[in-house]
Amino acid sequence: MRRQAATVTVITTLAGDRPAGFTATSFTSVSLRPPLVSFCVCRGSSSWPAVRAAAHVAVHLLAGDQAELARTFAAKGTDRFAGPVRWRPGPYGMPLIDRTLAWMVCRVSERVTAGDHAIVLAEPVTAEYTDGRPLLYHDGRYVRLA
Repeated sequence: MRRQAATVTVITTLAGDRPAGFTATSFTSVSLRPPLVSFCVCRGSSSWPAVRAAAHVAVHLLAGDQAELARTFAAKGTDRFAGPVRWRPGPYGMPLIDRTLAWMVCRVSERVTAGDHAIVLAEPVTAEYTDGRPLLYHDGRYVRLA
């Protein structure tokens, strides 16, 4: 799977009243009618309890210059929302990270167990995007699209 290039996303939600989030490269569009997207999360991760309980999540597509942000949200045992990460509350209270290429707030519709992960299906309810080039993950490293 290292040979497959993937868009780098950060998924955020709330754990009670605190923001939670993680880096995911498993994000994909699933359906146009109804609009559905999916991402995978390890059920042993520190983010899983928040995602398991969430009614909504925010999906952020990272820009080519946001590899450090991806590393921050992939790190274990750290406060991923501490400085220098800049974020604000968005629709449904979802934590929205500043300066991403795009974000969408989604209503979680289903969680499917798949091995040690869960596939989360979600329906976008609002989104914003800007022009730019995405951050990709390929062969074990972050790369910018030329």
